[in-house]
Amino acid sequence: MAADALITGGTVLDGTGAAPRPDEAVLLSEGRIAAVGAQATATAADRADVERIDARGKTVMPGLIDAHTHLTFGEPTGNDELFYHRTEAYSSMLSAYNSRKVLRAGVTSVLDADCLWNIAVELRDAIEAGIVEGPSMKAGGNALMTSVGGTAGRLINDEGRTGYATVVHNRDGMVREIRRQIKHGVDWIKVHVTGLIPSLKGPEVKVWSFDELKTVCDAAHELHTPVVGHCRNSQSTLECAQAGMDLIYHASYMDEAALEAVVESGSALCPTFTLLGNLADYGEKVGTAPELLDIFRAEIDTTGKMIHKAHQAGVPILAGSETGFAVTPVGEWHARELELLVEYAGLSPMEAITAATAHGAKAMRAEGEVGTLEVGKRADVLVVDGDPLRDIRVLQDRERIHEVIQRGARVDLTSPIPQRKVYPGEQVRFLAACPLTRAYALSDDQLAQLAQV
Repeated sequence: MAADALITGGTVLDGTGAAPRPDEAVLLSEGRIAAVGAQATATAADRADVERIDARGKTVMPGLIDAHTHLTFGEPTGNDELFYHRTEAYSSMLSAYNSRKVLRAGVTSVLDADCLWNIAVELRDAIEAGIVEGPSMKAGGNALMTSVGGTAGRLINDEGRTGYATVVHNRDGMVREIRRQIKHGVDWIKVHVTGLIPSLKGPEVKVWSFDELKTVCDAAHELHTPVVGHCRNSQSTLECAQAGMDLIYHASYMDEAALEAVVESGSALCPTFTLLGNLADYGEKVGTAPELLDIFRAEIDTTGKMIHKAHQAGVPILAGSETGFAVTPVGEWHARELELLVEYAGLSPMEAITAATAHGAKAMRAEGEVGTLEVGKRADVLVVDGDPLRDIRVLQDRERIHEVIQRGARVDLTSPIPQRKVYPGEQVRFLAACPLTRAYALSDDQLAQLAQV
């Protein structure tokens, strides 16, 4: 069991949105917030068994909650690698290896809503059992798809499982798969509501009917399990809200009608700007097709304005990074979502922190349990060298993460995590990025000389 600890001298941001409280003590006991302020100091005054943590000049706040991760994916460069180049056993071990990095980024809880095989459920349980070091998790199973769902086009099988997805065709199949996943321990059901169809040009389209979405929500809710949807157009967001979906990822290009439906339904939104932002800002460095860069930027610009309206209308906004791909490697970019919520959705730094703490409790199915530094709550605490209200980006600086405390236990931030190697066959190795035509390979002079031979 974690030792009791008294954090002193820091400025407390409790995650509720309340004003910061300078020089306030926080007492942790038996994995909970036992007391704050003068009571915390008085309770610990004569106890020699209480660890002292000096937070003078630092910010004390709840551990971050990342509501959109893919810890089982192994940071693939593309769908072919994700689906076909690792075994279930190796992917499980890689997930356990990566999970340690999450805590060191100041993230103490995550929602991992869809996974390879059933690894997220097993990883969650291994962390709970103390076998693996990692964040507290809530886990989904395979994302439900129609045969035209997802972003992998024809790589998705017409039926059955492909990687993180299971294709379902009719009401009986949907209900059967939902019940199967719940039996095997999932906390959430995820639906890929939009997809890229190779024969259709343009952005993702809705690939589920409203009746199908209602069937999924009703079947999951009957078994006390919430539903989250991947929605990259406005109509999908509208119909998911009307169907009773609890959480909507992306909500891309949301219009006024969709926003009204979200407000009326009580659904929460997790826009997940980080993956798009990384591609827009740094995609050129990692070989992203140049024509996509402006598309990613436009999606953030357009969606951000509507997320701002949703926030003003009282819709809960959650912070999620989509960590787990090559452009969002584990432990690197979790806190960037807060920066992008400020930049594109117009949230204040305090509101962005609330999105990544108090509101994140919804993703953890633990409202009233995590996300704020209040007496009785779980002792997930972050001590940061700096003031995120002045510059939200300090939460991205690993050197400024002074303490991470999860369930009252201090996380080792100093022991190095061994650098992993990529084993042969784990990643796709391309012979060429484009066809090696003569015109591409040879200069004009060389081509002219050859023409004279």
